[in-house]
Amino acid sequence: MSYETAVARMYTLGHELAQAPSHKFDLAHMRVLLGALNHPELRFPSVLIAGTNGKGSTAATLASILRASGVKTGLYTSPHLVRINERIRINGAEIADDAFALLHDVVERTAERLVEEGDLPWHPSFFEMLTAIAFEYFAQSKVELAVLEVGMGGRLDATNVVEPRVSIITDISLDHQKFLGNTVTEIAREKAGIIRRDGVVVTLPQQPQANEVIGNTILDLNARAVNAVPYVPPVSPGSIGHLVANTEKPLTAKDAAEGNSKPEGLISRYPLQVMGTQILVETPLVGRHQLRNLALSIAAAEELAKQGFPVSPQTIEHGIRETRWPGRFQVIPARGNKPEYVFDVAHNPAGAWALRSTLSAAYDGRPLTLIFGAMRDKAIGEMAEILFPLAEWIILTRADNPRSALPAEIREAANRIAADIEDTADVASALDRANCLAGAKGVVVITGSIYIVGEAMRVLGVRV
Repeated sequence: MSYETAVARMYTLGHELAQAPSHKFDLAHMRVLLGALNHPELRFPSVLIAGTNGKGSTAATLASILRASGVKTGLYTSPHLVRINERIRINGAEIADDAFALLHDVVERTAERLVEEGDLPWHPSFFEMLTAIAFEYFAQSKVELAVLEVGMGGRLDATNVVEPRVSIITDISLDHQKFLGNTVTEIAREKAGIIRRDGVVVTLPQQPQANEVIGNTILDLNARAVNAVPYVPPVSPGSIGHLVANTEKPLTAKDAAEGNSKPEGLISRYPLQVMGTQILVETPLVGRHQLRNLALSIAAAEELAKQGFPVSPQTIEHGIRETRWPGRFQVIPARGNKPEYVFDVAHNPAGAWALRSTLSAAYDGRPLTLIFGAMRDKAIGEMAEILFPLAEWIILTRADNPRSALPAEIREAANRIAADIEDTADVASALDRANCLAGAKGVVVITGSIYIVGEAMRVLGVRV
């Protein structure tokens, strides 16, 4: 089977959130599939990360630290920006097309046989298939540790069949209420499902309702809590969150095309005591919210060091500096007659607030042009109220995705916002219009959905 055929067959299973809940949320079926594959999920140690926002950033940073420590590291994240291969990586490299096709064929044939023999009531979902492919790839490649991001929720997510060395819970807020519950308490209960009896969980204080659920789960399961607070640097009210100019690397045309650091770019830089040694944190993941994600990564890395992994203060410092996580306040500098671009996958109100804070710090006083598109199941009106007042011009668009809201639907949801709003048919048209409005000295912010950001990157030729 060719790679193209394998990917096409995956997408015939439908979007992972479009699955009926009974099809997606059943770990018994996932265990049957993995059992038929000789349980690849048990053939490598892992870290499991759940939460509403920050899972991917935390996972990418921890994986980079482990890689810098000489650990052969798998990384499984979702969703992807441009290509499905982005979700499955070893030591930073995406799974190759031929390896993906081969493993898809193995998992697909196994699933079909299990359905034919009555061991599975239906074909596994998109996310279950992809998770099985990732686990098989990591097992066959003999990774020394895999960092796994929960797809959605935690308790019944397909990734939650592993026995993690460390569980990490990032910030929890309202999102995916259709599947996870309508309150922070209900959602936190799903996230806390990744905590193991007598296990280790790394987290930070957050909303009281979430704190209560996580704390009670830790007590009930006799788990050991690791508080990442010591690794969160203080941020003074009104400060810009340790954002400083990154002037160390000259900009080349290749850098610009690939979205690498730019002279006038921003990084977070601050000293920090880690494992009894002061290091200099320099992370390309900017914004106050990223300070919390970074703290979780450092606390987890220190815990893994206690478990025998070769992590040191020096490798933590190096790994943080080398972290790469595209589409999270990623800045592409102005070049030629093109404006400066900012990509950020703020796909819910909490993410929108984080983006607003970082934009205010980084671009205070500069006019912004906003390209915005979102999925229908998101809190579009609330996100619009948070982000639209920052922009001088607002361009609505939609991704090539059946769940994507039409510009007219976004406009209706944002009817309380008095702003100059234009509609476009697709992302390419939105970029053309934004370039005209912003000019070479302007700033274009592309946000609202990972699919919008991914399509914009593809159109602009930005390497993911």
